Amino acid sequence: MRRTGRLGTTMVTALLLGGCTAVGPDFTPPSAASATSWLDKLVKKSPPPKSVPVAEPVDPNWWTLFNDPVLTALEKRVASGNLDIQAAAFRLAESRAQLGVAQAAQLPTSHVNSSYTRQKASNTGQFVLAPDALGANGASGSTAGGLSGARRLNAFDVFQVGFDASWEIDLWGGVKRSVESASALVEASTEARRTLLLSTLAEVARDYISLRGTQTQLRIARDNVKTARQSLSLTQQRATGGVTTDLDVANASAQLRNITSQIPTLEQQEAAAINALSLLLGQPPNALRAELETAKPVPPVPPRVPVGVPSELARRRPDIRQAEAQLHAATADIGVAVADFYPSVKIGGSIGLQSVQFARLFDLNSHLYAAGPGISFPLFDGGRLKATLHFREATQQEAAIAYEKTVLSAWHEVDNALTAYASEQARRDELLLAEADNRHALSLAQSRYQQGVADFLAVLDAERNLLATQQQLADSTATISTNLVSLYKALGGGWEPNLPEEEKTAER
Repeated sequence: MRRTGRLGTTMVTALLLGGCTAVGPDFTPPSAASATSWLDKLVKKSPPPKSVPVAEPVDPNWWTLFNDPVLTALEKRVASGNLDIQAAAFRLAESRAQLGVAQAAQLPTSHVNSSYTRQKASNTGQFVLAPDALGANGASGSTAGGLSGARRLNAFDVFQVGFDASWEIDLWGGVKRSVESASALVEASTEARRTLLLSTLAEVARDYISLRGTQTQLRIARDNVKTARQSLSLTQQRATGGVTTDLDVANASAQLRNITSQIPTLEQQEAAAINALSLLLGQPPNALRAELETAKPVPPVPPRVPVGVPSELARRRPDIRQAEAQLHAATADIGVAVADFYPSVKIGGSIGLQSVQFARLFDLNSHLYAAGPGISFPLFDGGRLKATLHFREATQQEAAIAYEKTVLSAWHEVDNALTAYASEQARRDELLLAEADNRHALSLAQSRYQQGVADFLAVLDAERNLLATQQQLADSTATISTNLVSLYKALGGGWEPNLPEEEKTAER
């Protein structure tokens, strides 16, 4: 009873010591400086853009601002359909399993074991010298030399069943720090998955806008083909009447063929955009063709674009939160390395039954036990512990720099996205005026040509200028919507606390 009491006191003391300290630096979340406003330079623009960012809360489903049901339906299928996001879900599951491994080190380990062995000692080995070693007939076989007789030791059975347990006491918090590091890596994996989801949502929106922009370019090309055919018919009629020459007919025919040659390239771009969306949703080629082949206009941007406030950027962007979690893990790893310099204490014990006769295995006299603590102190390791500590410290410093760069890059992305969004709107406004001017110029050129006061080259130039301006205007309109997608990606997407359809994706 006294021995049992001393062992219990030792274990209680070890428990108290194991929970009172953790060596190594404690992690403090880094602070990220932010501007008071990121809309100042947009307010100063004259004239102000028609679609203005405002410091208002943002809907997590930011793509609904485009008011396009087809785009909204596609975005809802991203989390469950995209293969990269599904792979990221399994990487998150891996990190959670690693956390479970780290947490298991805090608890004792135990095993139940049983065994049966048939043993036979050597007739000329060390046991022959035992005073009670028996010969083949059961009589004492020892002699002066202890080697007389051909067979001294008989084979025998050993039956054993028992339970053993061991526990390494976390005196210095090394295990606690490893659990802290693993928990931070789970958070990093969660944010990495969210970063991938944000990028994929943005890529779906960009590809969809690109598709609608291509379909708009196709419509423009086909409309200009009709205009070019009308010009060719007019020149043919005038050439037949002797009013003009075959030179005008040749020029009109060349103009028609040049415009028509653009259509196959645009159709190829349309098919590629549909396939790109199919791949993002984990679908085979042309799976979305029936859903997307009907031409629709580019999704327009809203008059007011909520962008939140700068002070929230560091908490919204998942890549910043991921970098912070990685810095946390690297800081905790220093504590794990420091703990290896200190002694380790391990308590072990076993209890069981052993007998050379199975019938007596469960007798009270067959019990055996062993229990006690053990201590290990690092004495010489060739500098391994110091090198490991230096490695962990360098890794932590690298993670701190990576965090700082991630925050700085985020600010640059937001600033560039805001500038691009406003500047492209100004370009689009000028192109709208240019299109109206070119359309009027074409009408005048056609009228003057029909009246015979201008040659056909003026008509050709007006048609080319109008086509070029229409194509630039369509491209600018798509770019504005794409820039809005880039802006929300730079802002960290929505403010969603959970991933959409997270449970469904994880199950798959």
